[in-house]
Amino acid sequence: MARPEKDINDLKAIKINLRMTVQDYLTVCENASTVGISIPDFIRKRSVGKPLPRTRISSENRKLFIELCRIGNNLNQLTKKAHLGGFNPDDLNSQLNLLKSTLAEIKQVTLRS
Repeated sequence: MARPEKDINDLKAIKINLRMTVQDYLTVCENASTVGISIPDFIRKRSVGKPLPRTRISSENRKLFIELCRIGNNLNQLTKKAHLGGFNPDDLNSQLNLLKSTLAEIKQVTLRS
């Protein structure tokens, strides 16, 4: 079974030759690979104002992002508890120590990459 023909408006019939500096080309290549699309698709989308796909996050950066979200959540919980006046100083110290150790781990991971 043959593939259905595209509508005349969907055909990419016009070819454009483009000259650019090596630095510009390298920048375009890097930007296209960052969002995970081909160079022609990147140039096409950027030139007509279409939205680009979201930037892909590496698995290591994703882990860091998740850990930072957890830290933010813990901080919000502590702040709420402190404003309500129901916190135990020992509990607060243990949470602070946990936060410090997590931040130290994040620093170690970021220094390795």
